[in-house]
Amino acid sequence: MASPASRLLALLESLQARPVVTGRELAGQLGVDVRTLRRYVAALQELGIPVEGQRGVGGGYRLRPGFRLPPLMLSDDEAVVVVLGLVAARRLGLDTEDAAAGDALTKIHRVLPARLRSRVEALEAALALTASAAGATPVPGETVLLLADAIRRRKRVRSRYRSFSGEVSDRELSPHGLVVHEGRWYLAAHDHGRGALRTFRVDRMTRLAAGEESALPPDADFDAAAYVSSSLASVPWAWEVEVALDLPLQSAAERIPATLGALAEEGDEVILRMRVDSLDWMATVLAGLGCGFTIRKPAELAESVQSLAARLSASGA
Repeated sequence: MASPASRLLALLESLQARPVVTGRELAGQLGVDVRTLRRYVAALQELGIPVEGQRGVGGGYRLRPGFRLPPLMLSDDEAVVVVLGLVAARRLGLDTEDAAAGDALTKIHRVLPARLRSRVEALEAALALTASAAGATPVPGETVLLLADAIRRRKRVRSRYRSFSGEVSDRELSPHGLVVHEGRWYLAAHDHGRGALRTFRVDRMTRLAAGEESALPPDADFDAAAYVSSSLASVPWAWEVEVALDLPLQSAAERIPATLGALAEEGDEVILRMRVDSLDWMATVLAGLGCGFTIRKPAELAESVQSLAARLSASGA
């Protein structure tokens, strides 16, 4: 439920966005009756904001012509940082369900000084990001705020969760960290019903509620991003792959993200272990590493590598 303060801000935003807005429209936007709307208008007037009422056909409420709120005082560097964050959130799939990043940019444009606003808009138009998140899944802002607050206060949360297979269950969790990977939000948490650490897709969590019971603390050296990366890499796919790479461990780690596969030194060899659905796709991964390799398993992967090599040879003939 929106608070009176948030409704006042929403009312002010609506009045700034349009020359005249009818009382009925404003009341509908705020989810209040017309009498309550009048109280909000009076509250803005008491704060010194000149809201005027217009009677008759086409009448409504407006801000006095010429009135502007004080500009947002950001330095050029500060404005760049804010815009970069919002643009990245929108384009990399980090936005919330209601596309709040775009709305926030619109509001920032409105209150920036004219010179800086023009330069910020130019930055938005010129900026390109090499990464993308085609499969991004936004989540409600309230959901991630609730989880973040529970993590900070070390409190348990309860949620209904839908697994990848569609199974629905109720969970009691001690949340340890939020991680965003390829446009999806993940929660690293101790699942009390299963007595173990688990990774949860936040967009599959519903009926979320924070409790007052203390959460089970994570280990002192717990790294949520590392844990989620490891758990995503170990998802059971159709094929288990094991390949020895002709690369030092550090070089291999720079080329293979932790979410893609697990690397380990075994004697004089660096071993890559992955789970994949397609051996043909795995062949392209190995080809892109730019090093020699020895396939340990499965034997069928050799056929995919040979087939890829034949296609590349034919295309270069």
